[in-house]
Amino acid sequence: MGLFKRAVCLFSMSVLSACGGEVAGSGSEAALDSGKSALNTTATSRGCTFEVTVVNTTQLPVPPQNELKLHRRASASCPWAAASVSMPSSAGFAPPSLLVAANELGVAVGYTVKSSYGGGPYRTLGFAHVDPETMAIVRREQMLSTNLVSLSSVAIEMDGTTLTSYGDKSGIIQGESGSGSEFVVSFPDFFTSTTPGTVIAF
Repeated sequence: MGLFKRAVCLFSMSVLSACGGEVAGSGSEAALDSGKSALNTTATSRGCTFEVTVVNTTQLPVPPQNELKLHRRASASCPWAAASVSMPSSAGFAPPSLLVAANELGVAVGYTVKSSYGGGPYRTLGFAHVDPETMAIVRREQMLSTNLVSLSSVAIEMDGTTLTSYGDKSGIIQGESGSGSEFVVSFPDFFTSTTPGTVIAF
């Protein structure tokens, strides 16, 4: 298992504490380290700050219904006005995940949601490419998980185009290889292509 985890880390060129090592010169080291404490809730692109928020729109005893949004905050350095775009909403008591990463090419949002109160334990793992100027969703990728799934980091790799995300799960994610309760998702050329991502469990 230790060798497999090391292989996963080398494959993705990312650093997590679970890997037990560092990748020298990786541009995502700081993003992943800060993601552990700040959970990647803010990111910057083209002078603008982008923030993700989760808001519960119901009150007990009604099960939670959470609205997930990406916001562009107005500032002196941002050439555009404040704006927001909605991600899929999430139902049920298991909290959703909502993380963000960005560079000059675009804004990447990772999320995990449950689409309804019923329907069994299934969850959706998703990633969206949002245009920093128009706030339009340029690309959306979604994968079904047979049980709970959560994200711990979303980061853009040193090449500036590969999106890598780590998380934990208790089921099987659509299209995954390997096995285990942790996973890494990698999308090469996330902002510039529609190349499918790969999911490796470990």
